[in-house]
This record gives sequence, C-alpha cells and structure tokens, in this order.
Amino acid sequence: MDRKSKIVLIIFSLVIVGIIVAEIVRPKPINWRPSYTASSKIPFGCYVLYNELATIFDNSDINTVEESVYDVLVDRDKTIESNYIFINEYIDLDKQESIQMLDYVSEGNTIFISASGFGNYLSDTLNVRIESDYNLKEGSTELSFTHEEFRSKKFELSRGVYNSHFTSVDSTNTTILGHITYLKEDFLDDKPPQKFRRANFIKTKFGNGHFILNTTPQAYSNYYMLKGNQDYVSHTFSYLEDKDILYWDNYKKAGRAIINSPMRFVLNQPALKWAYYLMISGVLLFVFFKSKREQRIIPVIEPLKNSSVEFAQAVGSLYNQNKDFTDLINKKLNYFLEYIRSHFHMDTSILNEKAIQVLASKSGKGMEETKNLIEYIIKLKNKSTHNEQDSIELNKKITAFKQQ
Repeated sequence: MDRKSKIVLIIFSLVIVGIIVAEIVRPKPINWRPSYTASSKIPFGCYVLYNELATIFDNSDINTVEESVYDVLVDRDKTIESNYIFINEYIDLDKQESIQMLDYVSEGNTIFISASGFGNYLSDTLNVRIESDYNLKEGSTELSFTHEEFRSKKFELSRGVYNSHFTSVDSTNTTILGHITYLKEDFLDDKPPQKFRRANFIKTKFGNGHFILNTTPQAYSNYYMLKGNQDYVSHTFSYLEDKDILYWDNYKKAGRAIINSPMRFVLNQPALKWAYYLMISGVLLFVFFKSKREQRIIPVIEPLKNSSVEFAQAVGSLYNQNKDFTDLINKKLNYFLEYIRSHFHMDTSILNEKAIQVLASKSGKGMEETKNLIEYIIKLKNKSTHNEQDSIELNKKITAFKQQ
C-alpha cells in the first residue's frame, strides 16, 4: 500500500471514530412520538399506567394482550366476566374485530377505549361520532367529570392534545361522564378565541354490558400521569366494575415495534447498533494492519514418498528376469528365518523336531503345517540349485504361515 492510500485510510478511520464518539456523547432528544405501549417510558408511553394497574384493579388478574383482539375474544372462556382496556391515539378496528367486541360486551363484559377514533363499523353500531379541533399552537385544555363527587375537580392538559370530542351520541343508551374544555382561535380575523365545552367521556350500554369511551388518550400517558393528573385516570377507571380478568391491549399501539428488514432491527437496538459499528471499525483496522505487512507465502513441500514397495518389486523383477532362483530362495529363507527370530524369539540355527514344536506352539499353527514348512525349508537349504517352481512353492508356504 502506497503512502497516499494509507493517509486516506487513516482519515476515513478517524471520521468513523469521530461519528461514533459524537453519537455516544450527544444528548438524546426527547421523543414526543405517541406510543402508549406498556414498556414505553417516553412521554406518551404507558409504562407508568401499566405498572399501576395491579394497584387500581387489585381484585383482577392482569392479562397483557400481544395479539389481535379477534383472536383473544374468540378463544376466551365465556364463563368468566372481564374488562378490556384499549388506549391509543387511534384504534383501527375492522368489521370482524368490532363484531367480536360487540358480542363480548353484550354478554355482560365491559370495554374501555380511550382514542380519537376506533373504526367506522363500531362507531356506526354505537351511533357515536368523534371530531378533533386543531389549533396552530398548543393551548391549555381542561378535563372534568359530571359526577357530583368529581365535578369540582379540573385536570389541565397543555401538550399533545388534539381536543377530540363526541359530536353525536345515542342519547337513549349513553350517559355523559365527562367533558373537555378548550379554546379555539381563528387566526384569519382579530376575534378573541372561543371557548368550547364538549363531551369527551361517555358510557354506552350495549346488551348486558357497557362501552366506556374516552377521546383523550393523552391523559393516560406517562407525561400526564407524572404531572399530577393520575387522579383523572383513577376516576375514569372507577366506572369499570370489578371483574375476574382485566385485559390490557398492547397490540393495537402506535409504538408497537414492526420490523421490516434485518438492518432496521439492528440499528434500532442500541447494543446491536454499536456492535455493528465496532465490527465495521474492526474490519477497517484489520485491512489497514494486514496491508501494512503481509508474510510471504510459504511454499508447500511435498513429503518424500515411501518407495520401499516399488524398490522391492524392482529387485524381485530383476531376479525373475535373470532366472537366479537359488539366490532368490536363499534371500527369502534368510528373511523368513529373521522373521521367526524377531517375532517368536527362537534360535533358528538348528531346525529339528524340538524347534518345530516350539514354533507351532508360539505361532498358533498346526503341528502338521509347521512341520511341512520346516521340512521344506531344510530340503531347499540342502539343494544346490533351484528352479522357479521351488520359489513359487516356498512363497506360498511362507504366505500361508504368516496369515492369521
């Protein structure tokens, strides 16, 4: 690598390190995104409320729902009465989900919904309409109750509220439980802002149960629960009767994690994100130091081949071509007798009846076979000349003796 390439690589590495350090030390901005999930600790999450449910509903088992309301209501035990809580900026319910919810309530259960809308089918069935009044700048909003015990209490909201309210309700089955009061300004003329008081909290009877509807989900967020408005939440939940089970919806949430690609998941998790950055940095450093000095490739040295077999074949072929069977047989006899001495620890200088018995005993061969072999060896040693047949026969007997 030349000098110019090294400089470019060093600058690039320093830039990457600088970005990582800046990300680490940079203060995290406040996330005002609406979430309403049970684990979300951002201002508009529901971490505080979710962890207080066991205190508010101390006689109910809290079931956190991480799936569609349709699946939960289809599989539930219908002999057990329960409450179901939905809190989100907008609850998008399709027809099948709405039908299951209507059946659930008509059987004597209660559904609590706090949202600025919850789908056309459910709204049409309950005969309610919701609208929102937006201001160009955030103003003060006030929440109140109609119940005599709570009427004197006012709860002020100042941020993230869209002034959602009911414009139409079914008066024969609906009880208004609370109002939202807000100012609306018209910036096209110089008129002073108008004050509006609208219903934002109602209870609607359906069959043997009730829908309790609230259009201000922001009041249930961490931000307002920690700013002294927790009594508003407890007062609204007081309209829920004690049931054996309380379902907390954690599925239809604006902040529910939806992963579309592997890299998005990695970069959304702080630990995985920094592991990814460190991996990239490590690869760059590896390339830099590897290119700086690389060891010369060591040549592969082939090991020497064992040519003993080829040599023996060549020697045997030479003896066979020269027809010197006497010399060949003598060498075979010497080699075999050496084999007997080294394997069976015997003296082969005298081959007699006693030697035959000892060899048969130590080798595990039959007495007759051992005797024939030794007698044939003695016969060959006593001959002065040998032929090809003698060599073949000796080879057969030695091979048969060595076999197990």
